Amino acid sequence: MLVSAKEMLTKAKAGKYAVGQFNINNLEWAKSILLTAQELNSPVILGVSEGAGKYMCGYTTVVGMVKGMIKELGITVPVAIHLDHGSYEHALKCIEAGFSSVMFDGSHYPIDENIAKTKELVKIANEKGISVEAEVGAIGGEEDGVVGNGEVADVEECKMIAGLGVDMLAAGIGNIHGKYPENWAGLRFDVLEEIGKATSPMPLVLHGGTGIPDDMIKKAISLGVSKINVNTECQLSFAAATRKYIEAEKDLQGKGFDPRKLLAPGCEAIKATVKEKMELFGSVGKAE
Repeated sequence: MLVSAKEMLTKAKAGKYAVGQFNINNLEWAKSILLTAQELNSPVILGVSEGAGKYMCGYTTVVGMVKGMIKELGITVPVAIHLDHGSYEHALKCIEAGFSSVMFDGSHYPIDENIAKTKELVKIANEKGISVEAEVGAIGGEEDGVVGNGEVADVEECKMIAGLGVDMLAAGIGNIHGKYPENWAGLRFDVLEEIGKATSPMPLVLHGGTGIPDDMIKKAISLGVSKINVNTECQLSFAAATRKYIEAEKDLQGKGFDPRKLLAPGCEAIKATVKEKMELFGSVGKAE
């Protein structure tokens, strides 16, 4: 069932586990993630970036597809459709299209403007029962052309934004999108701990979940991280499985070129990746 992310993350914070946000890029992605969540009885957040939304023919198409899947596949676990790294304008579009959660990435605005825009979105979203994620300190790497260097958020700014009525806070602690470089310095747990104390009981969000070592993920969860975003890892496993199928020339055997057959190994690879992450995050069996 489609719900806001608020309740599932409040439960996750109290239970010391995290809910995975797995970005969707097409029908195969959404179907694979939903089936895995149902199989593992785990709540799940389907992330949609602005670029992926455009690719999937707009936000209303995404909502229609996901709602249809929930009904046809008999999905009973809590599911949220969440705008990832949204602009103010796109957050409004997603609210209108029927998303159950939005992220407003105002981290590149001066703090005063970030606060004003966040307040306005919180007001609109609250009236419709939609959860809002805000960001302080840009996340490193690239997300739909927006490049950041893994900044570390200011604790006071986090406190200010958390006080505006948002439901979850993404704070930069040296994490980046995409693959991590060999010289990556790791997560700043000292800063995460300070942010956690300053914003308690707000659920915290860790972006760039691909490539962070398991022990760091577990430590971050113990310090109040209740939502972890994964995208690149699913893309890499999907690509590797598809490559293997084609290199084995299975697409040349019988009707192996049928897209349903061609994409099946990639879908299974996504399921395996999502399962691995849900087990790591501790969300298995937590759907009610």
